Amino acid sequence: MAEIRSLVASADLEGIRLDVALTRLAPELSRARVQRLVGDGRVLVNGRAAKAAARLRGGERLELTLPDPEPSGLLAQDLPLSVLFEDRDLLVLDKAAGMVVHPARGTPHSTVVNALLHHLGGSAAAGERLGLVHRLDKDTSGCLVVAKTETALAALQSSFKARSVDKRYLALCHGRLPPEGRLDTPYGRHPRDRTRFTARLETSRRAVTSWCLREAFAGATLAEVTLHTGRTHQIRVHLAELGHPLLADATYGGVRREARLAPEDPVRRAAAAVGHQALHAWQLGFDHPRTGKRIRFEAPLPADFARALAILRRA
Repeated sequence: MAEIRSLVASADLEGIRLDVALTRLAPELSRARVQRLVGDGRVLVNGRAAKAAARLRGGERLELTLPDPEPSGLLAQDLPLSVLFEDRDLLVLDKAAGMVVHPARGTPHSTVVNALLHHLGGSAAAGERLGLVHRLDKDTSGCLVVAKTETALAALQSSFKARSVDKRYLALCHGRLPPEGRLDTPYGRHPRDRTRFTARLETSRRAVTSWCLREAFAGATLAEVTLHTGRTHQIRVHLAELGHPLLADATYGGVRREARLAPEDPVRRAAAAVGHQALHAWQLGFDHPRTGKRIRFEAPLPADFARALAILRRA
């Protein structure tokens, strides 16, 4: 049976787009889902249908009709999942490099979502993204949190939006990074290559990254990187445009730099050992959505990343 929600636009939403306002009033709904609801005529403003771009004045009565979820058609698959933590509200995974998080064109199966459907028996992972609060690139390993209830999903989404989640990565990059640093830049899609992102443009969207040096090698650096925002490819772009692309990063210049090195060069051999962009989501800390207690998780360094470090340490 369809769920009907009645909301009131508060005064602070004056001048805000309808779709944006609804994601604030109902944070468990993604903007994409809100826009589909509006497009299907399932959102009324003072009893009348409106467009997603309509600006609110404050005080309007909003009515949402949420249809029963349709069968996803996703395939549950018994795939290896490394679970760092699980309770009735959430689970934290150590995602393997090479595993796509969500099915998409070209990767309809063998993803984290397919594995979760099997692991959870088709009963949890709320929301149309099965409780996925954030994502990792296919070739990035490490900590990934998944909500198992609508309440947990909404709370975790709010934490990520408020930037109260501690996200720390280990990155192995070319060259010698300064001992510490911080980048606060514009961010968006590359104007000429829509598969890539860049900080070299004018936009109101920001990306903030900081780092500290963990270990320096001849021609490479192991850095601990903290994400203060969560833009797609953010660490890869920031380090590459600073002149320090990740080892084995084919998209942002690491592989091109390695091709200029001698075959016996330790950095080139380390890149070959890891075989994909050398980025690991090492630590994740956040407030538990039910208890409010601060919890922190750490994903062990993958074997391929460890092999790369061993090569550089022996050089």
